[in-house]
Amino acid sequence: MSNRPISLSQALASFDAVWSPHVVARVNDYDVRVAKVEGEHVWHAHADTDEFFLVLDGTLEISLREPAGERTVRLPRDSVFTVPRGTEHKPSAPTGATILMFEPTGTLSVGDRQENVPDHLDVTTGHALSSNEPGGEGGSDAP
Repeated sequence: MSNRPISLSQALASFDAVWSPHVVARVNDYDVRVAKVEGEHVWHAHADTDEFFLVLDGTLEISLREPAGERTVRLPRDSVFTVPRGTEHKPSAPTGATILMFEPTGTLSVGDRQENVPDHLDVTTGHALSSNEPGGEGGSDAP
Protein backbone atom coordinates (compact mmCIF):
# COMPACT_ATOMS: atom_id res chain seq x y z
CA MET A 1 0.00 0.00 0.00
CA SER A 2 1.11 3.49 -0.76
CA ASN A 3 1.70 6.31 1.68
CA ARG A 4 0.10 8.81 -0.67
CA PRO A 5 -3.46 10.14 -0.72
CA ILE A 6 -6.06 8.01 -2.52
CA SER A 7 -9.09 9.64 -4.13
CA LEU A 8 -12.14 7.51 -3.30
CA SER A 9 -14.03 8.85 -6.32
CA GLN A 10 -11.12 7.92 -8.63
CA ALA A 11 -10.78 4.51 -6.97
CA LEU A 12 -14.50 3.83 -7.48
CA ALA A 13 -14.33 5.05 -11.08
CA SER A 14 -11.56 2.54 -11.80
CA PHE A 15 -13.85 -0.53 -11.72
CA ASP A 16 -17.42 -1.42 -12.65
CA ALA A 17 -18.04 -4.77 -10.95
CA VAL A 18 -20.66 -4.76 -8.19
CA TRP A 19 -20.15 -6.57 -4.88
CA SER A 20 -16.40 -6.62 -5.63
CA PRO A 21 -14.57 -4.70 -2.89
CA HIS A 22 -11.26 -2.99 -3.63
CA VAL A 23 -8.70 -2.21 -0.94
CA VAL A 24 -7.85 1.50 -0.88
CA ALA A 25 -5.84 1.59 2.35
CA ARG A 26 -4.64 -0.45 5.28
CA VAL A 27 -4.74 0.54 8.95
CA ASN A 28 -2.72 -1.83 11.13
CA ASP A 29 -4.19 -5.26 10.29
CA TYR A 30 -7.38 -3.86 8.73
CA ASP A 31 -8.40 -3.16 5.14
CA VAL A 32 -10.33 -0.08 4.09
CA ARG A 33 -12.38 -1.31 1.14
CA VAL A 34 -14.71 0.43 -1.29
CA ALA A 35 -17.38 -1.27 -3.37
CA LYS A 36 -20.19 -0.57 -5.76
CA VAL A 37 -23.29 -2.52 -4.76
CA GLU A 38 -26.63 -3.12 -6.42
CA GLY A 39 -29.30 -5.74 -5.86
CA GLU A 40 -28.84 -8.33 -3.13
CA HIS A 41 -25.81 -9.93 -1.53
CA VAL A 42 -26.13 -13.22 0.41
CA TRP A 43 -26.97 -14.01 4.00
CA HIS A 44 -23.63 -14.45 5.75
CA ALA A 45 -21.80 -13.97 9.04
CA HIS A 46 -18.27 -13.17 10.17
CA ALA A 47 -17.54 -15.32 13.24
CA ASP A 48 -14.53 -13.37 14.52
CA THR A 49 -15.03 -9.77 13.45
CA ASP A 50 -17.50 -6.92 13.33
CA GLU A 51 -18.14 -5.36 9.90
CA PHE A 52 -18.23 -1.56 9.51
CA PHE A 53 -20.18 0.10 6.68
CA LEU A 54 -20.11 3.74 5.55
CA VAL A 55 -22.48 4.69 2.73
CA LEU A 56 -20.73 7.09 0.35
CA ASP A 57 -23.64 7.41 -2.09
CA GLY A 58 -27.09 5.90 -2.51
CA THR A 59 -28.88 3.80 0.10
CA LEU A 60 -27.77 0.50 1.61
CA GLU A 61 -30.14 -1.82 3.45
CA ILE A 62 -28.80 -4.48 5.80
CA SER A 63 -31.12 -7.24 6.98
CA LEU A 64 -30.07 -8.77 10.29
CA ARG A 65 -30.96 -12.04 12.01
CA GLU A 66 -30.71 -11.29 15.72
CA PRO A 67 -31.85 -13.16 18.85
CA ALA A 68 -34.93 -10.88 19.03
CA GLY A 69 -35.81 -11.63 15.40
CA GLU A 70 -35.14 -10.33 11.93
CA ARG A 71 -34.92 -6.61 11.14
CA THR A 72 -33.59 -4.37 8.38
CA VAL A 73 -31.63 -1.17 8.87
CA ARG A 74 -31.73 1.46 6.13
CA LEU A 75 -28.57 3.50 5.64
CA PRO A 76 -28.82 6.61 3.47
CA ARG A 77 -25.76 8.49 2.21
CA ASP A 78 -23.28 9.52 4.94
CA SER A 79 -24.60 6.88 7.38
CA VAL A 80 -22.49 4.34 9.26
CA PHE A 81 -23.43 1.02 10.82
CA THR A 82 -21.51 -1.84 12.41
CA VAL A 83 -22.75 -5.42 12.14
CA PRO A 84 -21.63 -7.25 15.30
CA ARG A 85 -19.46 -10.34 14.88
CA GLY A 86 -21.40 -13.55 14.45
CA THR A 87 -24.59 -11.77 13.32
CA GLU A 88 -26.09 -13.12 10.11
CA HIS A 89 -26.69 -10.24 7.73
CA LYS A 90 -27.64 -9.60 4.12
CA PRO A 91 -26.71 -6.26 2.52
CA SER A 92 -28.77 -5.02 -0.41
CA ALA A 93 -29.07 -1.88 -2.49
CA PRO A 94 -32.18 -1.97 -4.70
CA THR A 95 -31.19 1.23 -6.55
CA GLY A 96 -27.42 0.94 -6.15
CA ALA A 97 -24.93 2.46 -3.73
CA THR A 98 -21.24 2.95 -3.10
CA ILE A 99 -19.88 1.91 0.26
CA LEU A 100 -16.72 1.87 2.34
CA MET A 101 -16.03 -1.08 4.66
CA PHE A 102 -13.47 -1.56 7.40
CA GLU A 103 -12.53 -5.17 8.19
CA PRO A 104 -9.49 -7.28 9.12
CA THR A 105 -7.19 -8.05 6.20
CA GLY A 106 -8.12 -11.40 4.68
CA THR A 107 -11.81 -11.26 5.62
CA LEU A 108 -13.91 -12.92 2.90
CA SER A 109 -16.61 -10.74 1.34
CA VAL A 110 -19.13 -13.56 1.94
CA GLY A 111 -18.08 -14.26 5.52
CA ASP A 112 -17.30 -17.55 7.22
CA ARG A 113 -20.85 -18.89 7.00
CA GLN A 114 -23.03 -18.14 4.01
CA GLU A 115 -25.81 -19.45 1.83
CA ASN A 116 -25.05 -20.54 -1.72
CA VAL A 117 -23.15 -17.78 -3.50
CA PRO A 118 -24.57 -16.84 -6.94
CA ASP A 119 -22.14 -16.45 -9.84
CA HIS A 120 -22.62 -12.66 -10.01
CA LEU A 121 -21.07 -12.19 -6.54
CA ASP A 122 -17.31 -11.87 -6.19
CA VAL A 123 -15.91 -14.04 -3.41
CA THR A 124 -12.78 -12.12 -2.45
CA THR A 125 -10.62 -10.81 0.34
CA GLY A 126 -10.55 -7.49 -1.53
CA HIS A 127 -8.92 -6.60 -4.83
CA ALA A 128 -5.97 -4.22 -4.86
CA LEU A 129 -6.28 -1.16 -7.06
CA SER A 130 -3.97 -1.73 -10.02
CA SER A 131 -1.18 0.71 -10.84
CA ASN A 132 -2.82 1.68 -14.13
CA GLU A 133 -6.09 2.65 -12.45
CA PRO A 134 -6.54 6.29 -11.39
CA GLY A 135 -5.72 6.65 -7.72
CA GLY A 136 -4.54 3.05 -7.60
CA GLU A 137 -1.52 0.88 -7.27
CA GLY A 138 -0.37 -2.63 -7.35
CA GLY A 139 -1.77 -6.05 -8.63
CA SER A 140 -4.53 -8.56 -8.07
CA ASP A 141 -6.25 -9.76 -4.92
CA ALA A 142 -4.84 -8.28 -1.75
CA PRO A 143 -3.14 -10.81 0.51
